[in-house]
Amino acid sequence: MMEYGRITVELIIGFCALFALTQLLGKTQITQITPFDFISALVLGELVGNALYDKEIGVVKILFTVILWGLLIYLLEMITQKWGRTRAWLEGRPSIVIHRGRINKKELKKAKLDIDQLRHLLRSKGAFSLREVEYAILETDGTVSVLKKYGYETPINRDLNVPSKEVTLSIPLITDGRILSENLKEINLTEQWLLSEIKKLGYHTPKELIFAEWERGMPLYVIPYLESDTTTN
Repeated sequence: MMEYGRITVELIIGFCALFALTQLLGKTQITQITPFDFISALVLGELVGNALYDKEIGVVKILFTVILWGLLIYLLEMITQKWGRTRAWLEGRPSIVIHRGRINKKELKKAKLDIDQLRHLLRSKGAFSLREVEYAILETDGTVSVLKKYGYETPINRDLNVPSKEVTLSIPLITDGRILSENLKEINLTEQWLLSEIKKLGYHTPKELIFAEWERGMPLYVIPYLESDTTTN
């Protein structure tokens, strides 16, 4: 039992240490996968390697460790599903690195991203000049999503003599039935306004909606839960 206790302690410590490492390296170091995908691949690969080459590690210990690791991952998923506010801390959150054509130096520094790396990510999305970009969002997997300025969208609107108009960014206001108060404050709207708007659309509470987003000049866009889903919420 002492041996299994030692394995449990070491695995939990390793779990926490690897999580801290992925946060320290920054999002762009783990491109295309989330931090916990990286952790799982690293740890499970090490477990298999130990099973193959270390004769002192038995199959029972390996199975115990894999099961324990799986339980930790499952627990993490349950926490993020049940308590939505933990997602930003455990999974990270997208960050706006270019806002209305201006580079957000604070977010770049927080993501450990320099201008050259940002330009590389933008080029991968077809934006070869910073002047083309109205918004750029660094996702949790290290990729970047780009919304170009109106004049640089494909096809080029200037070539078609299309009158220019303001480029706007949609803002999520409800996810998984929960109101995103920080986003409401960002656009100077209140929860009372949001509740009033969803009632106009025939819904009584945010818990009936899996998603709602706002965009300037557009009506509120909502996606309700399916009837089979509402019975479990």
